Amino acid sequence: MEGNRDEAEKCVDIAQKALILGNREKAQHFLQRAEKLYPLPSARTLLKIIIKNGSIARNGPHCQKLSGGGGQSKPNCTKYSTSGTESGKGYSRNQVDGVLGINKCENYYEVLGVTKDAGCEDLKKAYRKLALKFHPDKNYAPGATDAFKKIGNAYAVLSNPEKREQYDLTGNEEQASNHENNVRFNSPKGEADITPEDLFDTVFSGGVPADNEHSFSNGHRQHQHGYSGHEREEERGDGLFSLFIQLMPFIVLIFGSLLSQLVLFDPPYSLYPRSGSGQTIKMETENLGVVYYVDQDFKNEYKGIFLQKVEKSVEEDYVTNIQNNCWKEKQQKTDMQYAAKVYHDEDLQRKADALSMDNCKELERLTSLYEGR
Repeated sequence: MEGNRDEAEKCVDIAQKALILGNREKAQHFLQRAEKLYPLPSARTLLKIIIKNGSIARNGPHCQKLSGGGGQSKPNCTKYSTSGTESGKGYSRNQVDGVLGINKCENYYEVLGVTKDAGCEDLKKAYRKLALKFHPDKNYAPGATDAFKKIGNAYAVLSNPEKREQYDLTGNEEQASNHENNVRFNSPKGEADITPEDLFDTVFSGGVPADNEHSFSNGHRQHQHGYSGHEREEERGDGLFSLFIQLMPFIVLIFGSLLSQLVLFDPPYSLYPRSGSGQTIKMETENLGVVYYVDQDFKNEYKGIFLQKVEKSVEEDYVTNIQNNCWKEKQQKTDMQYAAKVYHDEDLQRKADALSMDNCKELERLTSLYEGR
């Protein structure tokens, strides 16, 4: 019987061409002949179309060439509509051909259009492309739901290393799908352990299938499923653990910052006298002559190079403070001058001009000392 397969496929091709041309009787004749020669899924699908709808009525112009001014031709797309479907939505010839092409595939690799050494990313890319193309909410061609289901089964099996290995060894869809014991549902047709709708949601949302009812607008299929309370608790626990892992770097950073603050000691000096810490003894840096205050043990603990480091730190802190205060003085003077100009206030202008700018003067003095002037 396997030898009649080629003849059956030829009959299907003739039937497809006849169906496109509107010759229903000829198409049905060759499809019935193909069924007798070899049970091809494509022949069975086309026969269902003819029996269900009587014929395929054209919902638009034929694919014909339109003459243009430049002599070039441009084909129109042919669209079909089914008078018997609930949705009443049309479908294209390409969609019908696509469904027939999926039904003709002999194995899961052909279904996804990948080689036998395809990796996970290749499988996922192929599945995404086909699932969007044949999803029953977008593809209303007869048999689109079955094609979508077949694509989902192919990806579910080939993306699972154990099932893929079993499938490669046996070539049997049912054995590959039922290889594990925790299968959610079994089917004599070799469906995978997850519904095509759930698989679609999982791949495209990157998460666990939602707990709701899936229904296709063209009325082909409905499926309802739910999780038990125990499963939900496990998922919630996994989600909290995943959240904790994601927040771990921030927790470590905050904890390290707090720890560093606890470990660091107060500097052995102050720019102002502090009786609480005992830093009341006045000293002056050798380089810039900056005044700072230390406690009674400072002179015994800091000598030589250690004293030089402390005084360098004192001068850096002092210069930073002077720079900040000078900037504030300049900002204050600028604001007063602007307000005096806007409101024509001579008194305010005189006050702005009379600002002492002590910090800016001190900054000039330090700059002169630094530059050796």
